[in-house]
Amino acid sequence: MTKRDAVFPAGRQALYEINRYSAAVRSGGFLFVSGQVGSREDGSAEPDYEKQVRLAFANLNAVLAAAGCTFDDVVDVTSFHTDPAAQFETFMAVRQEMIGEPPYPNWTALGVTWLAGFDAEIKVIAKLPEAA
Repeated sequence: MTKRDAVFPAGRQALYEINRYSAAVRSGGFLFVSGQVGSREDGSAEPDYEKQVRLAFANLNAVLAAAGCTFDDVVDVTSFHTDPAAQFETFMAVRQEMIGEPPYPNWTALGVTWLAGFDAEIKVIAKLPEAA
């Protein structure tokens, strides 16, 4: 079996090591990005919800950049929310700033009861750029 082609951005290594996962894995022309949360460098949660969502998108963008991608390469998104009714308006406002122009990627939003101390998580699949 071929080893996974893992991608890690600079920083936030504590979160990856504590939970034993890769930030993203390249496979078959795609980048499969693990759910990104609003964690600080030490892995702790940003307590302010809007700042946590902004940090989750910043962390997502760092993972994408480490693989040579941008949000424009994203084809599928799944977001997870611990209290969708209370959080969704804020999440959608930040999302609109971050996702760019149409055509938009597929998007599925799910309400969940637990995200390891976080309030939102964003998981994506991106198309890797063609090799030059």
